[in-house]
Amino acid sequence: GTPDGPFWNEAPDRLSDIFILIGLGYGAGQPELGLLAAALAVLTAYIRELGRANGAGNDFAGPLAKPQRMALATGAALLQAAVYIIGQDWPVLVWALWVMVLGTGLTVLHRAWRQVRQLKQRR
Repeated sequence: GTPDGPFWNEAPDRLSDIFILIGLGYGAGQPELGLLAAALAVLTAYIRELGRANGAGNDFAGPLAKPQRMALATGAALLQAAVYIIGQDWPVLVWALWVMVLGTGLTVLHRAWRQVRQLKQRR
């Protein structure tokens, strides 16, 4: 509720997206995939904030918003650890990052489409 509250709500979330997803990329041996996932995660928040700034409101919709991305990242990290413990080398983190890139890309498109449609209806 303070004037600087929105900053403290958003900035740490964006930093955590970047650090976690790039870290997953490095852990998977594909840092570029982690960078792409991080860029798309930040883009989802940008599109949401752009909608809010334009009067379209906050849109948290989409198949892979922040809570779903973090649940996927956590689950993938735990599953990858379990896979290593049982002596397998399945690329769980790579698979999860691809799911994240595709799902987050769809989330960006979904939010952008809804925002443009809502802004056009205001005319």
